[in-house]
Amino acid sequence: MFVAKPNSKRIAVIGAGWAGCAAAVKLSQNGHQVSLIEAARTLGGRARAVEVHGKRLDNGQHILLGAYTACLDLMRLLKIDVEQSLLRLPLQMVYPHQTGMQFIAPRLPAPLHLLFALWQAKGLAREDKLALARFSTTARWIDWQLNQDCSVSELLQRYDQTERLCRLMWIPLCIAALNTPPERASAQVFLNVLRDSLGARRTASDMLIPRQDLSRLLPDSAAEFVVRHGGQVTLGKTIHTLTLLSNGKWRLPELSSAPSDDLSQEYEFDGLVVATSAEQCQKLLAQVDLPEVEKTNSSALLKQLVFDTKFDYEPITTCYLQYADSVQLTRPFFALADNPAQSHWAQFIFDRGQLNSQQAGLMAVVVSASTAAIADSHAQLTQAICQQLAQQLQLPHLAQPLWSQVITEKRATFSCTPGMQRPQNQTAIANLTIAGDYTACDYPATLEAAVRSGLLAAAAFS
Repeated sequence: MFVAKPNSKRIAVIGAGWAGCAAAVKLSQNGHQVSLIEAARTLGGRARAVEVHGKRLDNGQHILLGAYTACLDLMRLLKIDVEQSLLRLPLQMVYPHQTGMQFIAPRLPAPLHLLFALWQAKGLAREDKLALARFSTTARWIDWQLNQDCSVSELLQRYDQTERLCRLMWIPLCIAALNTPPERASAQVFLNVLRDSLGARRTASDMLIPRQDLSRLLPDSAAEFVVRHGGQVTLGKTIHTLTLLSNGKWRLPELSSAPSDDLSQEYEFDGLVVATSAEQCQKLLAQVDLPEVEKTNSSALLKQLVFDTKFDYEPITTCYLQYADSVQLTRPFFALADNPAQSHWAQFIFDRGQLNSQQAGLMAVVVSASTAAIADSHAQLTQAICQQLAQQLQLPHLAQPLWSQVITEKRATFSCTPGMQRPQNQTAIANLTIAGDYTACDYPATLEAAVRSGLLAAAAFS
């Protein structure tokens, strides 16, 4: 039976995406009584499970890196078998047949794994390999830091990267990591990701593909951890108002209507972590209900609370295609040759059957930064993707799936542009923090950024 520590606080975490789940776990581990509150009926936020044609899939195909230490450490804390839950592959960029290149890092100590991968790479000319070696050497020499941020396109031009290398490696990596076109993407954030993957130990560059849906991968285990440590988890409850009481505690008025078995009858909290989307967080902070003693200074306090960063967003679209169970690719995933003239074309295809035996014949095809791709109908997008797959994989039957499902997360990530000023986790009120992949961090909007943010937000209550 859980026994609260003498200095235990009652803390509410609003939002059960990966940031909120990370904060809730850390707070519970530190002995606090946590109430994790989620507006949706499924845990995970923008990385969650969905039901598609009787299958439990994701609202978008994700991939992690070995460099995602916060995610991996949190999974181990939750007793998740990382090696069983994730398919670990060496760093690779492999295109089907003659449509691109084949770059696969062997399991050698860094940086030998990159040198051998570069030496053995197929589809790259000598000048491409020299350009890649030059870029890597220069990035290490400047310690992966720019004097002034610029776009990824400008960075690649500055270091004389060849057109073919940009098209087959740098641009796909940029779009996959930052979900922002290179002409608008932050070069410094891109270098941060490369520093922790290409520039670190060999395993940091490994690609980790979830074998199970994203809610089960971490959020469900996080919720169980919170409950085991004396906390509560409430789904389907939207919080619209934050009320600061004169005693310094917080009240969430919407909880007063919660069933008694949902949350305890006490609705006052010693602290809050707001782990919603940036927009919802801004709305909540702008409408904090202050105690009478603060009314005279309310305008100034509210102004301090609300961060003024305006985010633009990039969508990510995943097209699920079901074929006969016997259909299987020769690799778990392929990069796909892009064509700027074809706005509907995808960048990657994942063979879900090689990840989960219950999903034989199912392909997940990803279109990042998909604003142009979703301008037309789902039917047009699906048809274009099927034609792309049949052509590039040289498998005509891929043009005719048994069924398809297009899922677009319209605000999947913020546009990670040069020089962005992202808000800190701490607010103007000591017992109120915020968490999300949009807060100040070296990384773009990724699962790793979300988890790191949640841990930082929780650390304020230690």
